[in-house]
Amino acid sequence: MQRATPFVYHYTMAESKTETAVTTNRKAYHDYFVEETIEAGMALQGTEVKSLRLGLGNLTDSYGLVRNDEIFLLNANISPYPQGNIMNHEPLRTRKLLLHREEIRKLINKITQKGYTLIPLKIYFVRGKAKVLLGLAKGKKSYDKRETIKEKESKREVERAVKERNR
Repeated sequence: MQRATPFVYHYTMAESKTETAVTTNRKAYHDYFVEETIEAGMALQGTEVKSLRLGLGNLTDSYGLVRNDEIFLLNANISPYPQGNIMNHEPLRTRKLLLHREEIRKLINKITQKGYTLIPLKIYFVRGKAKVLLGLAKGKKSYDKRETIKEKESKREVERAVKERNR
């Protein structure tokens, strides 16, 4: 008589991937056409990670910059940790972004084209590590912003009409 082997379920990395959003840049999609996104790690100090876990981050007016074949995040505000001591971090410190060399080369080629910039879209945690979602973006003109507002309003009106018709 053979023994029945017990069914064992093995987790894969993709199944255990949990994403906890800390902060988002709401104005990014209003002010820019985001054409491509890329996930990058961040080189942070200990008190910065603790502040981000409390949700004390702000991405307004922040952007990515290329220096010496490295990418940095500028003007991203991570508030000081409330229980931090004298060794607390600077809120507007320039932070290095962690990407593979090939990804950096591709981004540099695209950024050198006229009008493109790197905009952080959100900061989140994946498996305990802080990540930033960067968007390769092109600035919108004022008439482009007006057109997107008109499109949003027309979509809302259509949705209202469909909802009232279904009642």
